[in-house]
Amino acid sequence: MVQEQIESANPPRSKIWGAPLLSKGEIAIKSASRKLRVDPTLYLMLLPAVILVAVYSYGPLAGLVIAFQSYDIAMGIRASEWVGLDNFRFLFKFPTFNQVIWNTVYISFLKLVVRFIVPIVVSILLNEIKRVKYKKAIQTMIYLPHFISWVVISGILISVLNPTDGIINGLITFFGGKPIYFLGDNSVFTGVLVVSDAWKDFGYGTIIYMAALTSIDSNLYEAASIDRANRWQKIWNITIPGIIPIMILVGTLSMGNLLNAGFDQVFNLYNPLVYSTGDILDTFLYRIGIDNAQYDIATAAGMIKSAVSLGLVSISYFLAYKLADYRIF
Repeated sequence: MVQEQIESANPPRSKIWGAPLLSKGEIAIKSASRKLRVDPTLYLMLLPAVILVAVYSYGPLAGLVIAFQSYDIAMGIRASEWVGLDNFRFLFKFPTFNQVIWNTVYISFLKLVVRFIVPIVVSILLNEIKRVKYKKAIQTMIYLPHFISWVVISGILISVLNPTDGIINGLITFFGGKPIYFLGDNSVFTGVLVVSDAWKDFGYGTIIYMAALTSIDSNLYEAASIDRANRWQKIWNITIPGIIPIMILVGTLSMGNLLNAGFDQVFNLYNPLVYSTGDILDTFLYRIGIDNAQYDIATAAGMIKSAVSLGLVSISYFLAYKLADYRIF
């Protein structure tokens, strides 16, 4: 009797609300189903993209079995001999594979650092331009290279950096220097890759920072002006702290691209003279898989890259969630 009185005085939450309590997963499922009933058209519009991803991204995953076979294109996947991990052992014993991995990580790291710093600096400088007409003109000019393919840009670079009649070497010899074979010298080829990549994409990278700068309260700048702060003091104490969350987010998410050194750029610029410093994992896979028709070896190398990239992406999203409260959904 006493227990019944206690329960009637303190009923469980499920009895108060008239329904059993739901877990977070069940709540999410009910919320999604409710949205689906409310906005079915939006999900219908998403269907073509889902089909494309399923066909071109998830469908080819079945071909990963080639990495564990001595694949013969005439016999096909079903009839090819199963060799287990032999392709992976061959890769790790390959004379230049470790150098290729090092080149990929080194070039990617340099690109990520430059891509991170340059857009921030340019965005802050653009933010200091008061005339909207000039700011828009500069933004348009620095955005344009992003939309030009590497095939076109590589052709321009090959012409400009030509050791005999290129503009850059012409200026070097004019001031008394010796011509530099930029695309054939291992000591400078990496720098060409990093600088040209930054030139092509830094303008497009400023978009997110320019958007973040517009969210900074203008009253803070007015208060700083009253306190007689100069431009550098305003930048250091107001502008940079205002975009630090975006900087953290962009920096952490970019970690997932550590093994993507830019196939289009390197493939169009490199040559056998700079293989020791310019050959990256993607170009190595191209030569092994396409040029030499060793599909099993190339698949094994691609599988290694995908597994490492998956780990890096997972770590970057975890850090973005912890440091910048970034969530995918």
